[in-house]
Amino acid sequence: MVHHIVMWKFKPEIEEARKPELKKAMKENLEGLVGKVPGLLTAEFIAQPMESSTHDIALVTTLEKAEDVAVYGAHKEHVKVADTYVRPYVTERACLDYE
Repeated sequence: MVHHIVMWKFKPEIEEARKPELKKAMKENLEGLVGKVPGLLTAEFIAQPMESSTHDIALVTTLEKAEDVAVYGAHKEHVKVADTYVRPYVTERACLDYE
């Protein structure tokens, strides 16, 4: 089993009042990839990190095997969700993968 963790910060120009709506859409669409992307077992969107955190939001996923990380990243459903609901609003992406 492989764990794939991605964290982001919101772009500075994103207004605070808009963030709850964006987080809701990110959560729904990213977690909705389970069952659509081969090898993706779980997806948990973290919308409320602790104050000690260095990033605003995160996605914690588990995949069956290491090769599935690349499959997930290139899968058309993942790309569509990322391009529509995540990438336009975030910056400073950090990623950690481990077995």
